[in-house]
Amino acid sequence: MDIYFSPLACSLASRITLYESGQEAAFQRVDTKAGRTASGEDYRRINPKGLVPALRTDDGLVLTENAAILQYLADRKPEAGLAPSGVARYQLQQWLSFIGSELHKTVFTPLLSPTWPADGKAQAEEDAASRLAYLNDHLTGREWLLDEFSVADAYLAAVLNWNMAVKLDFSPYPAIQAYQQRLMARPAVSKAMQEEFALFQPA
Repeated sequence: MDIYFSPLACSLASRITLYESGQEAAFQRVDTKAGRTASGEDYRRINPKGLVPALRTDDGLVLTENAAILQYLADRKPEAGLAPSGVARYQLQQWLSFIGSELHKTVFTPLLSPTWPADGKAQAEEDAASRLAYLNDHLTGREWLLDEFSVADAYLAAVLNWNMAVKLDFSPYPAIQAYQQRLMARPAVSKAMQEEFALFQPA
């Protein structure tokens, strides 16, 4: 199984999930700007969208999109409890959708982009307030997004980590700050982040 990633991109969630569940994969680094893997492969032949993550199974099946990949990885090791069943599975999908659409794309993509117009960045900062307040309210009095750590927490760990670059003020959100501390106290999260920080090269 191959995991295609770029350091500290949202593909970090796949690395966290693998470590949390005790699985192994071959990590294939991707330069998304050049459209090439570290070994020189044309990445668009693997994922025509040119984005990470992508997962290629030993049988050659390629999956893209975080929500799909994370649930696939979790379902390969159900005993790790990273993707619950029943109604909780729909709650998991709810949080994966919220993180992907409301935080990743709406807030952090504009703020991280060197070419996004200033008015777009200002709108993203304005949008951040309501979304972070909603997240903070949910996390108040609880450890994780669901009753137990799940792949949604792995994804959120990657996304909230980007605030080191964009520097939104998290002081109004104490539950989020405490949540980030709990995340970093998990060995799998800490290991994954340290590995990718070591590989990261700022643009």
